[in-house]
Amino acid sequence: MSHPTSPPPTDGPSGPPALPLRSRVEHAVHPWLERLNRVPRLALGALVLVLLVVGVVVPHVGWVATALVALFVAGLVWVTWPQCRPPERLMRLAVLGVVVAMTVVQAVPRG
Repeated sequence: MSHPTSPPPTDGPSGPPALPLRSRVEHAVHPWLERLNRVPRLALGALVLVLLVVGVVVPHVGWVATALVALFVAGLVWVTWPQCRPPERLMRLAVLGVVVAMTVVQAVPRG
C-alpha cells in the first residue's frame, strides 16, 4: 500500500514550486551584491569605519549607526555562510558578535 505524498508548495494555485527561503533571499540580494562588488574595497571599509566612529562619538542615538553595521555584517554572514569553511564561519561570527555587543552597550543606558 502506497502512501500519498503531498505536492511541493507552490506560489499560487497552479504556479511553479516555491523556492526555499535561502534561494529567495539570494535572488533578491544578488543585484545589491553586484553593486557592492563594484564599490572599491577601501571606500566600503571607510564607510563602515565612519559608521562605527559615529556610533561611538554621537551620544544617545549613535547606536543606530553601529546597528546598521551589525545588520550589514549579519546579512553578509547569512548570504556567504554556505561557501565558508568552519574557521571562516567562526571569524565572521566573532566579528558579528563584537559589533552586536558594541550596539547593545551603546543602546542600553548605564545606571
